[in-house]
Amino acid sequence: MNIETIAVVGGGTMGNGIAHVAAQHGKTVRLVDLSDEVLDKAMATIAKNLDRQVKKEIIDQEARDATLARIETLNGLEEGADGADLVVEAVPEKAELKYSIFQTLDAAAGPDTILASNTSSISITEIAARTSRPDRVIGMHFMNPVPVMKLVEVIRGLATSDETTKAVVDLSEALSKTPVEVNDFPGFVSNRVLMPMINEAVFALMEGVAEVEAIDTVMKLGMNHPMGPLGLADLIGLDTCLSILEVLHRELGDDRYRPCPLLRKYVAAGWLGRKSGRGFYRYDA
Repeated sequence: MNIETIAVVGGGTMGNGIAHVAAQHGKTVRLVDLSDEVLDKAMATIAKNLDRQVKKEIIDQEARDATLARIETLNGLEEGADGADLVVEAVPEKAELKYSIFQTLDAAAGPDTILASNTSSISITEIAARTSRPDRVIGMHFMNPVPVMKLVEVIRGLATSDETTKAVVDLSEALSKTPVEVNDFPGFVSNRVLMPMINEAVFALMEGVAEVEAIDTVMKLGMNHPMGPLGLADLIGLDTCLSILEVLHRELGDDRYRPCPLLRKYVAAGWLGRKSGRGFYRYDA
């Protein structure tokens, strides 16, 4: 299947990154969000990131302008899905929200349209069960920041077909990404391994083992990680980290995934990381 028109649902950090990459690689992109403010901010972010690529001589000015011209912004799910070859959902990590969106997309999209979720932990099988096309529902988990990170976790639900999987793997490669196929278990591979590390770093902070900078420095210099776990949590979003850990804890029933109380406290305070200006670190506006 040749995928040329892609609708991206959600104009936040992941959605605008996916739209950026798809448009940069020649795809026609519809970026969908209910909020015009979010869409305006998304397009400004894409333009800024493209300008950075021009400055670094990764692309030229003509390619930058052509990329922006390929992105259309829309407010309606139905309008975005109609005629699209692929829809990628990239809304916050809340199961009921995703279920509702996929029900709407299923009714609006053509029968051959593939419906993909950028979920980082929620079951693709359960999402697919809300549609009439479970064979054409798949996980397409990009990493943040999307224009930079090479990995796409391709998650097969119980009913996902070989044809759908091949189409998404081929598309990922066409977007200059490296697809890795995994099966549908809570957290998949990336977050099943990453989130316990982040959670344990928060426990170490809460228990007074070391301060924020010390914990991150140990992991960067001692384990050769490009970012420390607490700085990475701020980049991901502490609310997203908490949501993923809650899914892992609930679905796997293992207390090693129990979210640290300090993480819950920060989220309750609105200290969500970079996007709110404060998490484990403070950030300038």
